[in-house]
Amino acid sequence: MSNIGKIMKQAARLEQEMARVQQALAVKTVEGTSGGGAVKVVARCNQSIASISISPAAVNPSDVAFLEDLVLSAVNQALTKARETSDNEMKAVTKGISIPGLM
Repeated sequence: MSNIGKIMKQAARLEQEMARVQQALAVKTVEGTSGGGAVKVVARCNQSIASISISPAAVNPSDVAFLEDLVLSAVNQALTKARETSDNEMKAVTKGISIPGLM
């Protein structure tokens, strides 16, 4: 019975540590840019977008598609960085154990 008790305590500690890391990831940010910095996207590591900045020089009313591509590229870059940061921090907590639904 003591082994089961140890396992339950370890699981509870792991759950607490994962909750702490998830809270930290909700405020940690990464940045994606495109167009040489004309478009900057800041994403939180919980996969939400915090802000988007667009340089006035990137705004050309006759080429909206180009600006859309820049924004899309920067958003995807920021979200990729956020996902990688989140995955790395959660792997550190779980010591590489794959937990369905988390990674």
